[in-house]
Amino acid sequence: MKKSVAVVTDTTACIPKDKVAEYNIELVPIEVIFGSKVYRDGIDISPTEFYAMLRKADKLPTTSGSLPVPYLEAYHCAGKRADGILCITESSKFSGMANSARLAIEMAKEELPGIEIRVLECSSAAAGQGLVVLAAAGAAKAGKSLNETVDMVNELMPRVHLFASLETLHYLAKGGRVPQAAELVNSILKIKPVFSVNGGEAHTLALPRSTDSAINNILRLMRRKVERDQLIHAAVMHADALEQALYLKHKIESMFTCKELFVTEFTPVMGVHTGPGVIGVAFYCEE
Repeated sequence: MKKSVAVVTDTTACIPKDKVAEYNIELVPIEVIFGSKVYRDGIDISPTEFYAMLRKADKLPTTSGSLPVPYLEAYHCAGKRADGILCITESSKFSGMANSARLAIEMAKEELPGIEIRVLECSSAAAGQGLVVLAAAGAAKAGKSLNETVDMVNELMPRVHLFASLETLHYLAKGGRVPQAAELVNSILKIKPVFSVNGGEAHTLALPRSTDSAINNILRLMRRKVERDQLIHAAVMHADALEQALYLKHKIESMFTCKELFVTEFTPVMGVHTGPGVIGVAFYCEE
């Protein structure tokens, strides 16, 4: 018998493989291009392999343009076990993935008759998107309808916070996402910018000069969002910075009451733009 809902997302959501399997999430691998070679994120290349290559690369890798066919393939797989499909993508302010997911719906109309597909753009990103996807998959697993799952996700997204720090602005500057002058300032001052993502937009919040200071900034920002004894769901994310991630996880465990807390890797498709050394947390409070 089919379930009511299946959930689709892509590798920008930074969800650990064990959780993808546990919740039966259909995961679209975004392609990463190194020179003449194309790698499917999480299939042909792991985060560890990717960051090792990135540190040695003379020319920065790129990601492939968003295409609808991989989403269509995911819809076909999801449609084998569900009557409704919810696809959660990152904001169209960051990429064309939401548009590709919607184009795939048009392609699926004749191929998947009787199956309703919805696309929601996540107001958070990376592990923040991952937490939203996991909540949606949990609702689907509990037997919620497509409408109920969509309503839950729309209610949850504004409550998801993401705070993270960059090791360097080098990769954003090389990719044209920040001015070269910003990279120069970063290299001179050795700053580790702390930023947030909400409403589909990134905002710089602090400019500490060490990773320890950046982590302390992140913890202070969390404390402002969490009331005493509130239960939180949290995901610590890192880009080839496991030691710092485990330290941040330990600090979060000691400061907050966690119903869910795990460490996840910043996937290659995200690391293309930010480079190694990213450390951060996404979280939301239970009401």
